[in-house]
Amino acid sequence: MTTPDIIVGRKTRWLNSYYARRARRQPGAKGFVSQPEPRTIGSFARGRQLVAGNLLFAGYLVESQDTGLWEVTAPDAAFDAERHGFAWLDDLAAVGDLGAREKAQKWVWGWIEQHGRGKGGGWLPDLTGRRIIRWINHAVFLLRGCEAEHSEAFFKSLSQQAWFLSKRWNAASPGLPRFEALTGLIYAGLALEGREELADPAVRALSQECEQQIDQQGGLPTRNPEELLDVFMLLTWASAALHEVGRGVPPAQTEAIERIAPTLRTLRHSDGGLARFHGGGRGMEGRLDHALAASHVIKTHADGLAMGYARLGARRTSIVVDAALPPQGLNARNAHASTLAFELTSGRRPLIVNCGSGETFGLDWRRAGRATPSHSTLCLAGHSLARLAPMDRGSLIETLVGGPKDVPFEKAEISDGYRFQGAHDGYVPEFGLTHARTLELSFDGRGLAGEDMLLAMDAGSKRSFDKAMDDNALQGIAFDIRLHLHPEVDATLDLGGAAVSMALKSGEIWVFRHDGISSLSLQPSVYLEKGRLKPRAAQQIVLSGRAMDYATRVRWTLSKAQETAIAVRDLNRDGLAFKD
Repeated sequence: MTTPDIIVGRKTRWLNSYYARRARRQPGAKGFVSQPEPRTIGSFARGRQLVAGNLLFAGYLVESQDTGLWEVTAPDAAFDAERHGFAWLDDLAAVGDLGAREKAQKWVWGWIEQHGRGKGGGWLPDLTGRRIIRWINHAVFLLRGCEAEHSEAFFKSLSQQAWFLSKRWNAASPGLPRFEALTGLIYAGLALEGREELADPAVRALSQECEQQIDQQGGLPTRNPEELLDVFMLLTWASAALHEVGRGVPPAQTEAIERIAPTLRTLRHSDGGLARFHGGGRGMEGRLDHALAASHVIKTHADGLAMGYARLGARRTSIVVDAALPPQGLNARNAHASTLAFELTSGRRPLIVNCGSGETFGLDWRRAGRATPSHSTLCLAGHSLARLAPMDRGSLIETLVGGPKDVPFEKAEISDGYRFQGAHDGYVPEFGLTHARTLELSFDGRGLAGEDMLLAMDAGSKRSFDKAMDDNALQGIAFDIRLHLHPEVDATLDLGGAAVSMALKSGEIWVFRHDGISSLSLQPSVYLEKGRLKPRAAQQIVLSGRAMDYATRVRWTLSKAQETAIAVRDLNRDGLAFKD
């Protein structure tokens, strides 16, 4: 980290602390200008666990039946940030009974008592915006049956936090943190009596962020689908809040919503979950559909790429492919080396997946989840197509560097289905080989034909390949084509090791076959899923071989052996909360 960066970081922290302390002098709001309407969606299962005193934040489970939330020592900073953001209020409100309300009230007024005077790690712009949204959303739930002094403290704290946010929103990082800060400020300005002056500057700033952060594909620079959903929800909430008080929504905000909605539909699998790329998960059950319905945007799918992803869909089958460069610079803090990786879902059952983000399982799992072998694509000589490098000395935040410079692609409709063709040059500098991938999905969604090629494209690439061959004693360049399977897929080797049969809980049977050039194996894998205490065991199909020439081609197929039984409705889904 350079000296100017250190100075800027210290100044930001000092200013946050300074304005948090100054916020204590601000007068309290007397109440709401209008009755707030809750829009956030929580998990009933998580809410019940919170009522029981089981605190699961950022992958850590702390049992706290007898103590309050704020007396618990946070295992790490992510745990602390999650509890200060108050998104857990959604879960308690989803339960909604007396026990949940008493727990919520205890924890909210506990925060006011311990942290409301400008102390603690919760005074960051994004966390403050997230907290304000939840307090206002669930105000009716929180204030029911409470004493007058508690109600007064609640509105005073809201007013002070809103003032702090008006001074510090621009210190939030661009992207989701700043959208959270500004949406919270708009909520406060529209809802709190005596704080109306805060709304207009926040509305203008949010419009500017929409123009700067949401590209023409309706995507974010981080290329994180779940993060895009979070931003989309914030924009729709802010629009609804403006409509409810009879105010118009700025064109830039409306246009951003209209660009994002088709992109999210492109990134949505047939089971309603998001494709899991670049640090994002599948999203909470139902949240994506709810957000799309609330947007009132009709357009279905984006044309061409959507935030750098291509989608193939037919009947019950959906495929999402990473078909662009990995995020760059500061936007690469959660980026994965996943170019040309894909996921496939059949009906309500994921089949081919990426391992996912290991962020909540510690630094080692986070690193492993970002590497190319953790994705359903080709890996050359055990190398990632981009590498992780410390962003600054002494920091645990690593960015993705190197990687492809060019990712050409083409999508087309062919005689019997849909075709995706793409390539990347991430392995050219070291091995001289370009990875090209073709995926063809049949119109009935029952068959996928894949082809992976390794090509030395020009004279310089051929020289690099020859050097790599010499360094490896002319034994060829090892490669693995990995297809990671969802943990609920039951896979077995068939036909003497020539095929893999995969049974889904819906009753469907899929079969993987290949051209016999490579060696087929079924190996252990993991599924890194937010909301779990530890990674889930899974399996992966691996085709292994060696590139001996300037051109190597491997062909394989995935085909559905039988349909789901007509009499069976595939409705049962595995709950995610608090499971190992």
